[in-house]
Amino acid sequence: MTKRNTIGEAGNGGYDIAVIGAGSAGFSAAITAAEQGARVALIGHGTIGGTCVNTGCVPSKTLIRAAEALHQAEAASRFKGIRAGAWLEDWRAVLRQKNELVASLRQAKYVDLLPSYNTIAYLEGWARFENGGVTVDGVPVRSDKVIVTTGASPSLPPIPGIDSVPYLTSMTALELETLPRSLIVLGGGYIGCELGQMFARMGVEVTIVDIVPILPAAEPEISRALAGYFRDEGITLHENVKTRAIRRTEHGVALDVSSDGKDETIEAEQVLVTTGRRPNTAGLGLEDAGVGLLPNGGIQVDERMRTTRAGVYAAGDVTGRDMFVYMAAYGAKIAAKNALNGDGLTYDNNAMPWVVFTAPQVAGVGLTEAQAREAGHEIKTSLLPLDQVPRALAARDTRGLIKLVADARTGRLLGAHILAPEGADSIQTAALAIRQGLTGGDLAETIFPYLTTVEGLKLAAQAFEKDVAKLSCCAG
Repeated sequence: MTKRNTIGEAGNGGYDIAVIGAGSAGFSAAITAAEQGARVALIGHGTIGGTCVNTGCVPSKTLIRAAEALHQAEAASRFKGIRAGAWLEDWRAVLRQKNELVASLRQAKYVDLLPSYNTIAYLEGWARFENGGVTVDGVPVRSDKVIVTTGASPSLPPIPGIDSVPYLTSMTALELETLPRSLIVLGGGYIGCELGQMFARMGVEVTIVDIVPILPAAEPEISRALAGYFRDEGITLHENVKTRAIRRTEHGVALDVSSDGKDETIEAEQVLVTTGRRPNTAGLGLEDAGVGLLPNGGIQVDERMRTTRAGVYAAGDVTGRDMFVYMAAYGAKIAAKNALNGDGLTYDNNAMPWVVFTAPQVAGVGLTEAQAREAGHEIKTSLLPLDQVPRALAARDTRGLIKLVADARTGRLLGAHILAPEGADSIQTAALAIRQGLTGGDLAETIFPYLTTVEGLKLAAQAFEKDVAKLSCCAG
């Protein structure tokens, strides 16, 4: 598979661009550059494909879907006259199927792509900035421009004793061959919520612990509602607690916490750490090369993906912002085009949609209410419970809500936030509305298909001005 130096040793003995990191951002940058005729050195270290396909998005979402199938069978009784059941028969078989999917996508979307681009040379090895340029395992790689796309890895919280317990991460938890009886999830962000609910639905006794409410980046109404749904499913939540220490026990781990002046010890067979990710910048020689880093370890870039060193760009999770695979690919394309064509493009995340694959799903785009106020907007909001959405009534699942944030003077939509079983597939409509500068009135006047979750956006927009409970079905 390795394709070493086939371009660099031909022609003038160099490359137009060296891309450090062979994950989603690295491949996006390399392919974008190759499509413009550039000679590219794509430098990878370890398993090709990066986090998303190997240890992140793909494996986690297929396991979440598997757990959802179990839950849906149990929830079938919400329809009168229907009774169904499902059970986990073979966890290892579930894992094998997950691994087969990961391997097939890695092969099809990464390994097999390389021969299609004759101007990309894949170099396997450890890259480093030294001697005025870039080396791979100590061998110089001559290149006019460099793009760093080395991603990020799970980070540990500053809890005394964390280094002495056998903790799981979001990566290793997806490889467990035996499910634990009980699990503490440290961190209630999107990874902790997704994996915590998945394991709970697989039959694990799950406790989620965080120093703030779960999903702190979401609207508080959504965070509170999701917490209630988690508790309904038997997940224990400890929010707004201080984590004092963690230690091994005879039967697993024990976490000491404090809340409202009271001390408590939470015990479980295993602990999963999901308290954040840290950019992979160590060992690259960046600071010695004049590439500035942020306090969170990310590479400092401007709106054109340029670092503080001329000719060096960075994109994706290594920049410490917008840690979503699609944003990594987007930023990498901008970096590659700017490196080759004079820095004319800018990174714009104002209409960046995001999704948390819990059940119900959480999705958002644009500003929250707090962010909009902080930005100086005079705002108005609309809050629509899902029991006002016909799709939810027909599905007999009214868990959730839709919240819209708009500028009070102009009516321009600033943010949209959804908690709904099909929220992930509805948020893009709001993203397009924000990108195009539409108002709540524009959304309210748009035709939506009846009995869809996305119709809730129209109803929420109408709720800025009227009581939608007094509208008939399909009332425009």
